[in-house]
Amino acid sequence: MSIKDKYTVKPIPTHMTKEWLLKKHYAHRMPSISYAFGLYEGAELKGVCTFGSPPSNALCIEICGKEYRSLVMELNRLCVIQQDKNQSSLFVSKCLKMLPKPSILVSYADTSQNHHGYIYQATNWIYTGLSAKRTERYDPENPNKHSKTVTQKKGVSYQDLAVRERPQKHRYIYFLGSKTDRKEMLRELKYDIKSYPKGDNKRYDASYETSNNLIMQF
Repeated sequence: MSIKDKYTVKPIPTHMTKEWLLKKHYAHRMPSISYAFGLYEGAELKGVCTFGSPPSNALCIEICGKEYRSLVMELNRLCVIQQDKNQSSLFVSKCLKMLPKPSILVSYADTSQNHHGYIYQATNWIYTGLSAKRTERYDPENPNKHSKTVTQKKGVSYQDLAVRERPQKHRYIYFLGSKTDRKEMLRELKYDIKSYPKGDNKRYDASYETSNNLIMQF
């Protein structure tokens, strides 16, 4: 059986992603989710991929300008039980076909996790270099929690949190739409197009066994 026949991809409700993203994905937090998809082998859920609004409105403008900011979405989580070669790239490519068009997609490969974005390279995303060097606020007691979540929960101000350098990330862009749409968006791209980065990837511990991976739920 070919890998294309082995797996199917379907839209799933956001609640089905929570255990995967909070327990299995290395970030251990929920992003903004507008579209969620599941990778299935028969009735068994083998992965989730989510898309949503980027956390920064400035980023939406930076990519192709104010005229196109409403089209920007982020592929913000991808978590897969890896079994077959090209499994993740097949998953992403099928997700892209089910998203609204035209759209401008952005995604990042985290250098702190030794990720280079090979899945994006395999699915022909545009590489635009590393994100800018910045600092961020965080709670030393909850280093993986988003600063907004911490301030709301603890009732402390943003300035009360500790400061650390934010890891730089490889930034990838993908244009969805007609041939004309893609040409127009590419013409407005504000970032320089660069050669794909290479290196050895590090796999993080994703051994947590999810409870919702045996039955299709909709």
